[in-house]
Amino acid sequence: MVHRLVRISGFLVLLSLLGCSKASLNNPYPKRERRENILYSAFSERPKHLDPAQSYSSNEIIFTGQIYEPPFQYHYLHRPYTLIPLTAKQVPTPIYLNAAGDRLKGDPPSEDVAWSHYEIEIQPGILYQPHPAFAKGPNGQFLYHDLDGEALARIDAIGDFQETGTRELIAEDYVYQIKRLAHPKIHSPIYGFMSAYIVGLEALGATLEAALQDPLQGASENGEAFLDLRSFPLTGAEAIDRYHYRIVLKGKYPQFPYWLAMPFFAPVPYEADRFYGQTGLMIKNITLDWYPVGTGPYMLTVNNPNRQMVMERNPHFHGETYPEEGAPGDREAGLLDDAGAPLPFIEKVVFSLEKESIPVWNKFLQGFYDTAGISSDSFDQAIRISGNGDAALTEEMAEKGIRLLTSTTTSTFYMAVNMLDPVLGGYTDSARKLRQAIAIAIDQEESIAIFSNGRGIAMQGPLPPGIFGYRDGEEGINLRVYDWVDGRPKRKSIDAARRLLAEAGYPGGREIKSGKPLVLHFDTSGTGPEMKANFDWMRKQFEKLQIQLVVRNTDYNRFQDKMLKGRAQLFQWGWNADYPDPENFLFLLYGPNAKAGKNGENASNYANPRFDALFDQMKSMENGPSRQTIIDEMTRIVREDAPWISGFHPKQFGLYQPWYGNTKPNLMANNTLKYTKVDPLLRDEKRRAWNRPSWGPLLALGALLIFGTLPAISSYRKKERGTGRDPSKNILSGKGSGRNSEC
Repeated sequence: MVHRLVRISGFLVLLSLLGCSKASLNNPYPKRERRENILYSAFSERPKHLDPAQSYSSNEIIFTGQIYEPPFQYHYLHRPYTLIPLTAKQVPTPIYLNAAGDRLKGDPPSEDVAWSHYEIEIQPGILYQPHPAFAKGPNGQFLYHDLDGEALARIDAIGDFQETGTRELIAEDYVYQIKRLAHPKIHSPIYGFMSAYIVGLEALGATLEAALQDPLQGASENGEAFLDLRSFPLTGAEAIDRYHYRIVLKGKYPQFPYWLAMPFFAPVPYEADRFYGQTGLMIKNITLDWYPVGTGPYMLTVNNPNRQMVMERNPHFHGETYPEEGAPGDREAGLLDDAGAPLPFIEKVVFSLEKESIPVWNKFLQGFYDTAGISSDSFDQAIRISGNGDAALTEEMAEKGIRLLTSTTTSTFYMAVNMLDPVLGGYTDSARKLRQAIAIAIDQEESIAIFSNGRGIAMQGPLPPGIFGYRDGEEGINLRVYDWVDGRPKRKSIDAARRLLAEAGYPGGREIKSGKPLVLHFDTSGTGPEMKANFDWMRKQFEKLQIQLVVRNTDYNRFQDKMLKGRAQLFQWGWNADYPDPENFLFLLYGPNAKAGKNGENASNYANPRFDALFDQMKSMENGPSRQTIIDEMTRIVREDAPWISGFHPKQFGLYQPWYGNTKPNLMANNTLKYTKVDPLLRDEKRRAWNRPSWGPLLALGALLIFGTLPAISSYRKKERGTGRDPSKNILSGKGSGRNSEC
């Protein structure tokens, strides 16, 4: 017993020594990474597509944006957002031709333009990341383009290939990818849209569909054809020489260069397509959708979406430097301290799977994640709102050196009316006044405060801040819903809404002819406690006008079906900008783009001939006073008709650790990881300070155990002395066991 107490005491001394050390025993990463130049982040669900012809989701662009390089990119610091070259030497000026093929000068009106030519020159000397698709043997033949069954049996992942290779990026690789948009097996989400612009793309899709059925095109071991797209010409995309290629569009489409900054138009080499086109590899899920091949600063080295995804620096990266100029205030903010420095700064990025927000938040506070968003659960712990509505960090966050950056996103979330609905829809004065009354009654500012922790601004029109055509201040308010009071918009009174409701033919929320109460239906697929609270709040907004709101909740597929058939009445929808142009938002209200019957993005099925005519005029104009005038008129029409009766533009709140540098929210660029910088030494120091082991409770428990046992030991010794035996001998010598033993 005495020996056991000695051992316990020794263990507690050891714990106390550990408690005095600065070691972080709860660090989830390997010890060898403590001071390495690594960025740590999290993801909540696996990316579905990493093939640039298919990928179109925000959780995918985190990876594809760093791996693939389209010809253009957005300047990291400039505002408004500006296109600059990436692999291209410059952003070209389009060449416009009329129907006779004659070149037009300057910026001709869209009705004169039959064709638009974009001629792009790429930089020489850019290499692809190391990859087995490029590996060649001594005879110059590709090692892994025709794998037999024996070779495939030894392959389970991309890392099982022993050899890799690379080659120079050429213009043909960009053309090859554009052709892939039309491949019937790929189902690119932009194929239909781009077919309306890129000459011959739709016809190429039909040609490839027919070729897949032709056994003479070449077949893999199971009869599935591999199509070498180099053999299929495309009038609208062709390589002029090794470093030049041309894209030809129908008509005039000034927004097209923005698309050339998206991964859709990044290069895919024939070798990668041929390598991944082998059926034996596809069966093993070794595909371009799983293992991308690019020229960007990073390459995906671990793809285990059930645990971790890792990107590492591309050893063949062609090099790029940090911007040497920025927007006003950037230099003062330290955003130009690294001007001219080579990119990327970070060597490795580790993404760990986290399905819930709480673990992410806790690990961020411990220093194990370098950045974090703010969920509703953690908002009060991170943010305090001042009396005038400004957001700032709490003392706890500020003491840690954590920084808060906010920005209003180029997104719109809105409640809309189905304009085909016989009650709420239509273009009569009565219908307009009914929608305007509801627009006043729905207190969007209150909704933002309750359900978004104040992270957003109420919608005044279809355009969000940061998009050309958006107007701020007094000239930008919706006068149908707001008044300008004391330098800010103030929602009109509920009495004003009730007057409009009466003028619409529903005094007191009842139809003037029949006396029946007005009952409206809100269609949604939302579920859960938070949505229930939202629905309850929404009903109260309509009750202000004595209108009954019925929530019709269905599954997402049924909801989609209602939208496609134009059977919804009221609903909520949203849109994130693809590119920073007003056309990308105003087309959501363009009549020919209706959801019902046309499967377009105009979910409200709004169709105003005057608005549509102005849209046709505006969409092909360059930004300037003339275009602003047209946008102002389109905005006025939408406010009058009120197909969108309420909405908001979210504010983005981001938290950044003190060791995380060069941070400036860029809502258009998707390749910003290369500009990011971390200080691993400072991070290690902070992690140790924030995660020191606390052995106090365990030491107290140990002491309690020792002192609590002493009376029992004393009692036992007295008892043994009472029998005349030596308790130490009885305990330690092992009498009666037939052998000597020691504790």
